[in-house]
Amino acid sequence: MVDAKNIFDKAIWQTVGKIACGRVMSYGEVARASGYPRHARMVSKAMSRSTEPLPWYRVVRSDRTLAFEAGSEPYNLQQKLLEKEGVHIINGKAVPVDSDENEDLDELLWGPPE
Repeated sequence: MVDAKNIFDKAIWQTVGKIACGRVMSYGEVARASGYPRHARMVSKAMSRSTEPLPWYRVVRSDRTLAFEAGSEPYNLQQKLLEKEGVHIINGKAVPVDSDENEDLDELLWGPPE
């Protein structure tokens, strides 16, 4: 019998693992890109079940704010890791350094095609 949770988790892990350095995706975008639209609330649980390290800090809220309460230890860690990759945190929101309103959304989220 196929375990649906395991299939969902692996899809989420694969998507999160592909988020390029210096880029971010929202929980909803991760869910949609994994083939599970409307499952944004399940993304963080799936990430927590991964036995392999994931770039969890590249996943933010839909409004691009960091995933944790401002000033908390996890918030500070997420901010530090994103800034190390060149992402600016402006008014609590993650803004990739090279973002441009005229660029294609897919390229902003995933990087240029290989």
